[in-house]
Amino acid sequence: MRRSVVRGTGHYLPERVVENSYFESMLDTTDEWIRSRTGIERRHFAAEGEFTSDLAIAAARQALERAGMVAEDLDAIVVATSTPDLTFPATATIVQAGLGMQRGFAYDIQAVCAGFVFALSNADGLIKSGQADRVLVIGAETFSRIMDWTDRGTCVLFGDGAGAVILEAVEGEGTSDDRGILATDLNSDGNLRELLYVDGGVSRTGTVGFLRMQGNLVFRHAVEKLAATAKRVLDKAGLTPGDIDWLVPHQANLRIIVGTAQKMQLPMDKVVLTVADHGNTSAASIPLALSVADTQGKFKPGDVVVTEAIGGGMSWGSVVLRW
Repeated sequence: MRRSVVRGTGHYLPERVVENSYFESMLDTTDEWIRSRTGIERRHFAAEGEFTSDLAIAAARQALERAGMVAEDLDAIVVATSTPDLTFPATATIVQAGLGMQRGFAYDIQAVCAGFVFALSNADGLIKSGQADRVLVIGAETFSRIMDWTDRGTCVLFGDGAGAVILEAVEGEGTSDDRGILATDLNSDGNLRELLYVDGGVSRTGTVGFLRMQGNLVFRHAVEKLAATAKRVLDKAGLTPGDIDWLVPHQANLRIIVGTAQKMQLPMDKVVLTVADHGNTSAASIPLALSVADTQGKFKPGDVVVTEAIGGGMSWGSVVLRW
């Protein structure tokens, strides 16, 4: 069986760091209020003239360097984003040109905060089917461009950034002992779309719009659905929660992460946390966290890593892989 093995990771964060105190002069909020409810202490905002593709290209270059590859070694690029540079073409094609890649193909996937999980699963399908041998998977967002700065319930939560992972085809035995992606689990329920959405769009309003969220309802769905998808993906791979070495969750809210880990009976010392420094970077949050943890040397060859995320749609899912 062809397996999709991680060969390199990379990430990029804009230079501008925004502490919680920044919002105190604008909104009825405090640093303590934000920290206690979200675990967020700071986030990064893209500079004027710095686009989602710029963040993605920077993360991709780091991943290529770490993998010992160049852009021409790639067969495909899949970018997960809800904040593309343009309505079209796909941001992935802008990244392709920026990297100097003149072969293969590139396209975007949109599943909001679950976007990277969907993109990773999609890239795994390309590799398993033989359509590609090496795929660059990127999550990149500039959510600061869709914030309503008068809404304290949303604008303090999000940040900008990008993370990248390079997958390469390797022959495995078809067992849970193989390295690479072992199983994926994807879900969505359009009946819940009004819990988290942007109130603008090309067809409906002709505007970009602002992010809107019913936070309490999203929280309740998140813990239940994230724990359930993690259990399903482990079952598919023939593994149990006891086999997990690292959980790399979507970095939306510390309380959601802790609640999910408790449902999975997983100690917090096995959970990668970056939410305090990055905020919620939507589709970028998991690859950012993967790259940061990889840089810190947390992952050892053979470690079982589970990623899981939930976002607007609602869409949610998980991936289990052996490092």
